[in-house]
Amino acid sequence: MDVELPPRLTDWTILGVVVLSVGTGLVSLVSGRPGDWWVFWLHGAGGLTLVVLLVWKFRRVYRRVTDAEWTRATVVSVALATVAVGALASGAAWASGFDLDLAYWNLLNLHVLLGLLVVPLLVWHLRHRFRLPERTDVEGRRTALSYLALAGFGVGAWWLQRGANRALDLVGADRRFTGSRERGSFAGNAYPVTMWMADDPDPVDPGEWSLSVVGAVGEPITAGYDVVAEFEDRETATLDCTSGWYARQEWEGVRVGRLLDRADPDGDARYVSFRSVTGYRWNLPVEEAEDALLATRVGGEDLSHGHGFPARLVAPGRRGFQWVKWVETVEVRTDPDPGQVGAIFLSWTG
Repeated sequence: MDVELPPRLTDWTILGVVVLSVGTGLVSLVSGRPGDWWVFWLHGAGGLTLVVLLVWKFRRVYRRVTDAEWTRATVVSVALATVAVGALASGAAWASGFDLDLAYWNLLNLHVLLGLLVVPLLVWHLRHRFRLPERTDVEGRRTALSYLALAGFGVGAWWLQRGANRALDLVGADRRFTGSRERGSFAGNAYPVTMWMADDPDPVDPGEWSLSVVGAVGEPITAGYDVVAEFEDRETATLDCTSGWYARQEWEGVRVGRLLDRADPDGDARYVSFRSVTGYRWNLPVEEAEDALLATRVGGEDLSHGHGFPARLVAPGRRGFQWVKWVETVEVRTDPDPGQVGAIFLSWTG
């Protein structure tokens, strides 16, 4: 039996799977706890399902594109198809152990960029190709069986790919559920240096640097490097970078809860924002922040400049871009920081 969906239903299913894939892709950027595995599972299975749907789509519209006179809508549609195929191919290649050195980019970065480019192109495409499915498109057992076959292919292909990777050792046995590959665990500063949006300040002079705890507190604190570096609180935690690598390290510094105890947060304090010398910042719920660490050392070595010297945030379960480097201010807040997302995209410009 032919399991291919009717044309209109194919188009709407493609839209739904694209929304699922883009959504889970964005959520995966902030998913670092083992319990978040299902986000990556849905993303991978959705992408593989999209391959089948696009084959159905391309087979149907091929003659329409090659034989008809091209319009602006045709150009956008072809661009959308090209970008979508590029996003799927780069994602599949990365998941299978391949990589490319594209200046500051790798295959995973390219996959993310192409996936995001799909969104505006798809919106433009829908302006010219929007058609609601008809009742006859969704009636009957064939539609249900087609969706079961699609779901089975996506899940089965995902498991087969993972199994093949392990059997052939394409990406190593030490790959995390996020897809990240091990780089420099327990090797001090010898793990990759990555900069978010070229956010790379001049080296910080520890003699001029100080750490401030401010905001909704009864006793604001300011401490120089010599004072902060005296603490020896330790945390073994995994830094999992969204560029596709991870490193498990022994971090040493001062527990944020110690600082908060001394600063005496207000009773309605709910969040703690960590601000870099660049203006980059990220906040955590106060309960989570209390267990976080402001690290001054890694693997018994002082942090290097590229890794955030004099102090960086160590937030277990968070992704790498949330581990703020070059921290100079800890702000206790009664509400979330509404400007943090904008700050991380603009901090490097300063």
